[in-house]
Amino acid sequence: MVLSFLNCTSSQTRHRPLTHSSLSSIHSTGRPLISSAACILQPEDKEQKGGGDIAVRTVFFFLPLPTMASAQAMPISVWEKLTEAPEDAILGVTVAYNKDPNPVKLNLGVGAYRTDEGKPLVLEVVRQAEARLVADRSRYKEYLPIVGLAAFNKLSKELAFGADHPAVVANRITTVQGLSGTGSLRVGAEFMGQHYHTPIIYVPVPTWGNHNKIFPKAGLKVQSYRYYDPATRGLNFTGMMEDLKAAPDGAIILLHVCAHNPTGVDPLPEQWDAIRQLIRAKGQFPFFDSAYQGFASGDLDADAYALRSFAADGGELALAQSYAKNMGLYGERVGALSMVCATAAAAKLVEGQLKLVIRPMYSSPPLHGAAIVATVLSEEKLLHDWKAELKGMADRIIEMRHKLYDALLQRGTPGDWTHILKQIGMFTFTGLTKPQVDFMREKYHVYMTGDGRISMAGLSTATVPHLVNAIDDAVRNIA
Repeated sequence: MVLSFLNCTSSQTRHRPLTHSSLSSIHSTGRPLISSAACILQPEDKEQKGGGDIAVRTVFFFLPLPTMASAQAMPISVWEKLTEAPEDAILGVTVAYNKDPNPVKLNLGVGAYRTDEGKPLVLEVVRQAEARLVADRSRYKEYLPIVGLAAFNKLSKELAFGADHPAVVANRITTVQGLSGTGSLRVGAEFMGQHYHTPIIYVPVPTWGNHNKIFPKAGLKVQSYRYYDPATRGLNFTGMMEDLKAAPDGAIILLHVCAHNPTGVDPLPEQWDAIRQLIRAKGQFPFFDSAYQGFASGDLDADAYALRSFAADGGELALAQSYAKNMGLYGERVGALSMVCATAAAAKLVEGQLKLVIRPMYSSPPLHGAAIVATVLSEEKLLHDWKAELKGMADRIIEMRHKLYDALLQRGTPGDWTHILKQIGMFTFTGLTKPQVDFMREKYHVYMTGDGRISMAGLSTATVPHLVNAIDDAVRNIA
């Protein structure tokens, strides 16, 4: 194909071949060659002809040349050589479930509360608080400060530790609003990665899958300690203590406040006391993750035992807090990061450095969800009603544990299933193997994570028989 340009005047048009040098000159201008015909008008110049000035415009037509193989061989996108990312191990369960057209399918992978009718739930106190906020015409949508909504931070601190806790009264705790539990963990991890002298964190085996992704991103080296005992489907307390004792002095230790995810196995109060004494003796730094306060037992104070005992001994710690589960604010992304410090002066310094972490990360947190939480926690009747609704959710989950256990017992399903009753919170670690999980998905359309974790909140009175059929078949016929 010939590439040419036209010199257009008022009286004539002249075609001239475009030479290699001309092409090089055009290319050097930085204008790309394009595959479809296009024209570019060059700045007007003058050509002397017959004693008069005639305006001449040079019009270039850029057409594809077969000889320009390098241009044609360029990839369509600079990203086309990326490998396809795998689905998230937890969220991918719901993706697969949504693609399944079978009407009896059952999703026990999602970490969100469902009613006994299998429906998502918006708490009544949340609806009431939200209605008040919307009706208040004096409210505005300006940016929050970097640390978030002040009332929310104060009330979150008091909910977690208790309003009269010595660390709260002494102003030894600085609290900043975060993007639910995940965002609060990430901010805390970034801060620890930048400023803590031993950037190694020990996490339990198993733990929530995102923990192992969040901490390395912040520059923390992730190690592990024994926690769950597959043989008893309970706590491996001896192994846990041995591993914490062997961990370096000063290491960061990740702890679940209550309703351990994914196992539902928590230490007893006296075991928590021994864990605390060992961690303090070795100068290790506890980093608590609290996603289920009040959602485990139905009692906000009982579920905070471990956290409050650590904070009361004068030592330091970090807490990532979420309102996704206990207030049903999953999509609002409401959480907080609290740093308990040895002195009020240290707490103030920490807050300043947390601002430096947050500002380039997301600048400031969202307003609406935090305002809902602050409204509920600050109004006596709403707070009372929230506690009642929270206990109702916890009680339904406990009821599902008993119904599942009783049905397996009645069916005569091989094995000891008492761990279903002993575990606590949203999840049960069933002890089912990966092949059994896959079998149940293929034959019974029951969806759960590959480690056998099921969400008790996703189970209902109507779906218990279907799950029992699937478990019984899998246990009897799949190794």
